[in-house]
Amino acid sequence: MAAWHDFEAAAPELASAARTLLDAHKHKTIATLRKDGSPRISGIEAHVIEGELWFGSMPKARKALDLLRDPRFALHSGSEDPPAWTGDAKVSGRAEEVTDRARVEAIVAAMGGAPPGPLHLFRAELTEVSTVCLGDPADHLDIEVWREGEPVRQMRR
Repeated sequence: MAAWHDFEAAAPELASAARTLLDAHKHKTIATLRKDGSPRISGIEAHVIEGELWFGSMPKARKALDLLRDPRFALHSGSEDPPAWTGDAKVSGRAEEVTDRARVEAIVAAMGGAPPGPLHLFRAELTEVSTVCLGDPADHLDIEVWREGEPVRQMRR
């Protein structure tokens, strides 16, 4: 699995575009899997820090318990309403919980805060990153997709 910095090295232009879209909104949406395999959608904040994509959760929150049981996730950047829509970024992969207290405190501090108490902190291992934007002219969508070990694919719809 790839860290954000691996993705960035493999696809720098797409990484820059995806990062811009991710950073445009504080609140994002994460999809996790429930015990029965059905999807769960939750709000979340995510940050690229030190070449890694990180997100946290309150202790024992459903999304955290989902990720501890099955680490697969999909993250959506959030977007504006038309006509101001500039595009969306999507990231899929696996979440790995980081429990080293010093590391957790350093990453949370880099996110701009101090741990309010116990929390789950996850580092993302990426399998796919994509962006979708309005084309020029605005009669189609431009989609770019990176999968680990593959070149970036560009599609027009």
